[in-house]
Amino acid sequence: MQTNVTSGGGRSVIRLQGRFDFNAHRDFREAIDASLVDAANREVMVDLADVDYLDSSALGMLLMLRDKAKASGRTVSLANCRGAVKQVLDIANFGKLFAIV
Repeated sequence: MQTNVTSGGGRSVIRLQGRFDFNAHRDFREAIDASLVDAANREVMVDLADVDYLDSSALGMLLMLRDKAKASGRTVSLANCRGAVKQVLDIANFGKLFAIV
């Protein structure tokens, strides 16, 4: 999986590409840290447009991000959820835990 973190306008965006599974753990943790560096960013958005697969470990990583963001007074949203990715998020009831845009 590839990650790209950009910041601006009070928001950090973590763009993911590829398979979001346990093998992506280190890259995702680094992206989380990069997204939380700037205190001016009050929101972290995870862009899932280019993710073609995610599993239960990816769900756990998203929950970890939510907890870290909440501890520093930030919100987390999930964007561009489609196909199988959206289906997994729906089954896991992540719409109750995250803003899905």
